[in-house]
Amino acid sequence: MEAITGLAPDAAAQLQSLPMAVVMLHADRTIAAANAAAENMLEQSARRLIGRPLSEFLRFDDARIVLALDQPDTNLAAHGMQVHIGRSSQRKVDISLSPVGEGWQLLVLNESGAGSPLFDSEPATEGFAVRGPDILAHEIKNPLAAIKGAAQLIERQLDGPGRRLSGLITAEVDRIALLIDQMQSLTRRTAAPVGPCNIYEPLSRVREIVETAHPDTVRFVEQFDPSIPPVLADADNLVQVLLNLITNAREAMEGQDDACITLTTKFVSGVRLRLSRAGGYVRLPVEIRVSDNGPGLDAKIAEDIFSPFVTTKKTGQGLGLALVQKLVRDMNGRIVHERDDHQGLTSFRLFLPLAAQGN
Repeated sequence: MEAITGLAPDAAAQLQSLPMAVVMLHADRTIAAANAAAENMLEQSARRLIGRPLSEFLRFDDARIVLALDQPDTNLAAHGMQVHIGRSSQRKVDISLSPVGEGWQLLVLNESGAGSPLFDSEPATEGFAVRGPDILAHEIKNPLAAIKGAAQLIERQLDGPGRRLSGLITAEVDRIALLIDQMQSLTRRTAAPVGPCNIYEPLSRVREIVETAHPDTVRFVEQFDPSIPPVLADADNLVQVLLNLITNAREAMEGQDDACITLTTKFVSGVRLRLSRAGGYVRLPVEIRVSDNGPGLDAKIAEDIFSPFVTTKKTGQGLGLALVQKLVRDMNGRIVHERDDHQGLTSFRLFLPLAAQGN
């Protein structure tokens, strides 16, 4: 084989040769650089683009993308998103947004269906993904390992309630580490394997976690049907789903004197889920309901609460319920939100299949 001679093209030349539009953004979302494909897509020369706000040339229908642009440390990938270019042009594009350095962002756009290497989704479908930086996951897992090791050492020296609480710390560290893995790929295609699961074990564990961490802040009421057999689910993921829902309910009632969370289990009929790839249906006869008597969600976001970046919390990232929905779907389940203004109750209803039915 002959040796390849000569210098490789520099980074600028490589960027110009890319078939997808690449735009570098300052922290204030003005355009710092744009390659030739970006000039073609935005219908402007680089000289006219650089130094101008991105919003002058490109607008997004999906508010989640706008929110992501406001959070410069966010990694985002979206497929088949509607965008407006200039005053009249509309296109569907695949989008990738990545943080670069301190406050800078790299925006990559490609025509949907144009053979983008960034996505392997089916044509004519929309997808949205949020990916946390790997370095953040690494920095979180390191102290978690230390916490787990310390809890295990303490557990050997304790008896009774103290031993139980240290065991709870160890179990929660393991679950958080697993959650970090899941958050690194919110829309991964491979789901955790499911099996027979007694729903009362996750319910009991989550209640214990919340009551231990926040004693005397909320009253629990249980309305359980003891005859419900095992469901088909992943126990750890069911714990995460329930913990997210109950934590959200508790936080929504912060400072409320009569704060109450009602946990209900029962059989229901007529609820089915269509399995898109298999083409059939699965019955979902078991319902787990988490209700609270708080003020409820803002009506403006109620329809989009399972979408990434949608949140009413000042310090929230809007990923909790998006993850909940993904985990429920991975278990071939379904989750819905309801508000009963007459009774003053906000409810999340989780439907799951029976283990005996399989998929």
